[in-house]
Parts: sequence; structure tokens; C-alpha cells
Amino acid sequence: MTDQAAKAAHFQALHERPEPLLLPNPWDAGTARLLAGLGFEALGTTSLGLANTHGRARAGKQEILDNCRTISEATPLPVTADLENCFADSPDEAAKMIGMAYAAGAVGASIEDAEDAVAASVDHSTRVYDFGLAVERVQAAVEAARALPIPFVLTARAENLLFGLDFDDTIKRLQAFEAAGADVLYAPGLRTLEEMRTVVSAVSKPVNVVMGFADPSITLDQLAEIGVRRVSIGAALSRLALRSFLDGAQQMRAGRFEFVTDILPIADLHQAFSHPR
Repeated sequence: MTDQAAKAAHFQALHERPEPLLLPNPWDAGTARLLAGLGFEALGTTSLGLANTHGRARAGKQEILDNCRTISEATPLPVTADLENCFADSPDEAAKMIGMAYAAGAVGASIEDAEDAVAASVDHSTRVYDFGLAVERVQAAVEAARALPIPFVLTARAENLLFGLDFDDTIKRLQAFEAAGADVLYAPGLRTLEEMRTVVSAVSKPVNVVMGFADPSITLDQLAEIGVRRVSIGAALSRLALRSFLDGAQQMRAGRFEFVTDILPIADLHQAFSHPR
């Protein structure tokens, strides 16, 4: 599946079945190809995972677009792009990044309703857009997506749970984003199955749940039972890889090398990377 329109139609269809779409988040071509080799059906970029590779808290706009192209070209799988807040406050300027993501090979993208989630996570200040502006931004993004020659899947994110804000406001925003035309609804910070059930029952469009914040004992079968249609992991795989890296490096710094018994054989990597793109 190499044609972008075919990828887009397939990605859209993956949201319409009862079984939730498992959407892992690679951060480069190698991790994208490893995930494709495991049989995943689609991929999502991660801006934080990308930022980690640069040793910064946040990746830049062009870096995110370039990374989207790299991952889109690495495998035949459809890719949806994490665009953060689209690097603009105004609806019209934010919407321009939807077309840029399409030009980089994506068949879907997300738009957040907070100015800078990374900065807010550091100083805990609230940077969530006023309700009216947040809805206008989604409307503009939807219009940009509908103007594209493919069925581009637009995901609207309500970020306020990450800042400890009102759960009822999260529901209100997601319902407004649905009315504005968003294809997928997403509230990072849902932790319990009951919170997820409440969100799913409050809207009719597919809901994405990110398990990087949630109770890890929740299973895919439970998510399917309450009607979740997409399950992502954000930067969790990147953070897991960095945790393993640090554990090995700390052993080495202490003069021990037991970690080499856990490393992936070179032959396995060569085999995984030898499959046609």
C-alpha cells in the first residue's frame, strides 16, 4: 500500500470496525520499520519522542514535518502526525499545518487546544485556549483537512486534564470538537476505565485513548468493550528505550556489563530491516 489515497481510505476504515486500532508511536525510520514488522496496521508520530532524539524538551515545526515524511516513507503503513498545537494560536495559521502534514505523507493529524503543553508540564501554568478559540481552531483544521484530495483523518485533542482542569469541561470541548467536524476525539490524561467510558458515551465519533497516562492494568479487550476505537502510547516507547539505555549506561559507568545479555542480536535487526519498504 504505497498510494497516499489508498492509505488514507484504509486508515479511515480502521476507525470504523469494532476492534480498536492499536496505534504505536515510532520516532524514526528504524523504529517505524520494527513496528511494521510486528504487524501493526498504522503508525502515529510522537513529537516528544522526536524531541528526545534531539536532547530537547520540544521539537521544532520543520523537524516534526521532516520526521513525518521520514516515518511515512519508511513503511507502507498509514501515518497520522502529532502536530502539537500546529505551532500557531490563530485558527487560520494553525490550519496551514494540516496541509503541510499531508504534503509530508501523513493521512491524518492531530491538533491540540493548548499553547505549549511541554512548557506547561514544567511550570504547571495553564495555557489551554479559551473555549471559543479552541473550537474555531478545530473548525479551521477540519476545513483544511476537507480541502485535501484524500479522506484525511483529523483528530481534535482536549488537553485540559493534563493541567488538572475540570473533567466536565473536557467533555464539553470534545462534544464541540465533534460538532465542528473532527473525525477522532482525544483527551490525554484519562486514567481509569470509568473515565474512558464516560468520554466514549458522551460523543459519537471514534475516541483515541493514550495508555501512557492510564492504569496499565487496563486491557485491550476492556477498551473494546466500552467502545474505544483507537489506542496509542505517545512517547512511552521512546521513554522505555531511554530507560533501558540509561540502565545499561549506569552499569557501564559502574564497571559492569551484565546488560549485554539483554541486547537484541545484530542478525535480528538486519533481518527486520531487510524487508522491502
